Amino acid sequence: MASPDILQPDESWNEHYADEKDAAFLYRELAAADTDQNRRDLFLRLAAVEDRHVERWADLFRQAARPLPKYTTSRRTRLLAWVGRRFGPSTILPLILAEEGREVQAYLGLARASTNRETHRAAVDIAAESAIHARELSEVMGREGEPWHVGGAGGVLRSVVYGFNDGLTANFGLVAGVIGASVTPHVVIISGIAGAIADALSMGSSGYLAAKSEAEVQAHQIEMERHEMRLMPDLEEDELALIYEAKGLTKERARETAKTMMQDPARALETQVREELNIHPAELAPLKDGLVTGSATAVGAFIPIIPFLLMNHGPAVWVSLTISMLAHFAIGAARSMFTGRGSWASGRDMFLVGFGVAGVGYLIGELVVKFL
Repeated sequence: MASPDILQPDESWNEHYADEKDAAFLYRELAAADTDQNRRDLFLRLAAVEDRHVERWADLFRQAARPLPKYTTSRRTRLLAWVGRRFGPSTILPLILAEEGREVQAYLGLARASTNRETHRAAVDIAAESAIHARELSEVMGREGEPWHVGGAGGVLRSVVYGFNDGLTANFGLVAGVIGASVTPHVVIISGIAGAIADALSMGSSGYLAAKSEAEVQAHQIEMERHEMRLMPDLEEDELALIYEAKGLTKERARETAKTMMQDPARALETQVREELNIHPAELAPLKDGLVTGSATAVGAFIPIIPFLLMNHGPAVWVSLTISMLAHFAIGAARSMFTGRGSWASGRDMFLVGFGVAGVGYLIGELVVKFL
């Protein structure tokens, strides 16, 4: 294994160096184009931080006795700068936020893979600052929530809605296919029940594994943050001050608050984990998440087969179609809480998806019988 004191550069170093140079260029272009003084100041501060990142990479190149790579501002960065100047910085904000999110993950990956202390420290530091960049941009430009927030909102409700949706759509298509095959009524019931159980077990286990994986990733990120606070307390204090300044405190007050916070390592770590990494206490434990998702899937999957358990086969087909389509519309409307779309449009789209799945399933059932 390589010594942790030996720098081992690779081609990714050139990419990181160029990305930081591009970011500094872009932020300065946006600062020049923005008419809002607060946003202009923010862009200039972010450009200065990107300059620090460039210097960190330059130091690493020097330590590795490797010349700095040739740099030319990328075409993509020049295009983004032109769009920002022409139509305003807010038009390219989503792309900048996405890029900051990718940068965080790239640097965290570099930190995990690095066997060199200096490379590890630089990667973790830049990842942390990139996360703060994205949050600052999101807040100052008037957007609520976290830049790359994908979980947490809704908790149990989200698991219920998406589990129910999967069970309903998948088993509705299965039942339609079996009906299209013109099998006897008891085969429809057996197939529907078997499909419901299989789908519920599959979704339940997937929900459990997803929640477990997320918990493991969060634990690893928290441990990395704890390690960073121990090795680089000055940089962590700067990051805390930047967080508080982004929340509205003056620069002096933010600095005082950060200094006081760093005197309590546990509290400082809690703040960094919440504000920088956007890690909050999980609303669902893995086992509970799996049970909730699996149960909701089972409920949705049983809707298409309930009529076959209560009435004759002929009318049951139409009742199953009716209640399944109504359920598709309702669950589509419920999904709008998480997607931000209108409930009518979301319900309509889910209705069409359900109808399409049923139609394809029915045709496949007919074709299978015809060619067997």
